[in-house]
Amino acid sequence: MQAWRVYENGEPSAVMRREEVEPPAPGDGQVLLKVRAANVNFPDALLCRGHYQVRPPLPFTPGVEVCAETEDGRRVITTAALPHGGFAEYTLADAAGLLPAPETLDDAEAAALHIGYQTGWFGLHRRAALQEGETLLVHAAAGGVGSAAVQLGKAAGATVIGVVGGPEKAAVARALGCDVVIDRRSEDVVAAVKAATGGRGVDVVYDPVGGEAYQQSAKCVAFEGRIVVVGFASGTVPAPALNHALVKNYSVLGLHWGLYAAKDPASIGRCHEVLTAYAAKGLIKPLIGERVPFAGAADAVQRVADGTTTGRLVVLPEGVRA
Repeated sequence: MQAWRVYENGEPSAVMRREEVEPPAPGDGQVLLKVRAANVNFPDALLCRGHYQVRPPLPFTPGVEVCAETEDGRRVITTAALPHGGFAEYTLADAAGLLPAPETLDDAEAAALHIGYQTGWFGLHRRAALQEGETLLVHAAAGGVGSAAVQLGKAAGATVIGVVGGPEKAAVARALGCDVVIDRRSEDVVAAVKAATGGRGVDVVYDPVGGEAYQQSAKCVAFEGRIVVVGFASGTVPAPALNHALVKNYSVLGLHWGLYAAKDPASIGRCHEVLTAYAAKGLIKPLIGERVPFAGAADAVQRVADGTTTGRLVVLPEGVRA
């Protein structure tokens, strides 16, 4: 089969190699899946660089999220079992982690549903307890992670403020349903948020960026607001000033969605039921920026690493049209 493999850590475009290899053999509790579509996530870039919290043995195939087909023909979504990731014709996954792909989503959309939307739902609801009528600020609102949070925020009845970089991404954020869009390249984010909220600030911040974005969030979060730390796409891990959190009376909440598979696996299935119902009602639909031919997988991961993409890039195996 065809697979992309990483033999040494570095930038994705430099270390990902396309090869002909044997299909992987399932271990205990695992199943072999035929990949229908593999979504590109920022962790794929971190895996290539050797900077992710999980370090699979070299060589490995990246691609942590797939829509795939079981041997008996079921269409499923899941996270791939590294080191045999999804940028290949076949991948491995834990049998217990398979979830039915929503019928209302095509393969590329289904491949982009699992990690980003589960992370968004757990972050907004389980961690931040977002309520109808509250105001939600989403950083990188036109990106894959941010766009999911925007849709979930609107589905929850929140007023959503999206922060983006550039006019093209601003247009995407408006189309997604953001009530207010702030272009960080041409506007003062803190001043714009305060203007949009009458000086009050926002109830919940969803931050997959870190760095300067977190500093802005701390300045415009409201009384008893909640900042959900999802990741550090900026490359800079902020150091929160806890005295500031104390005097402003807000919370900083961490979210590592992958822990739920070990700590509370049943909650992932319950969340998937909610997301499937949302998709059937048209409340959520993954924003697919590009359906990438298999030959372009390394370039796609690099572009996600560089932060130049809008929505999700989804890699399709040879001969697949999703």
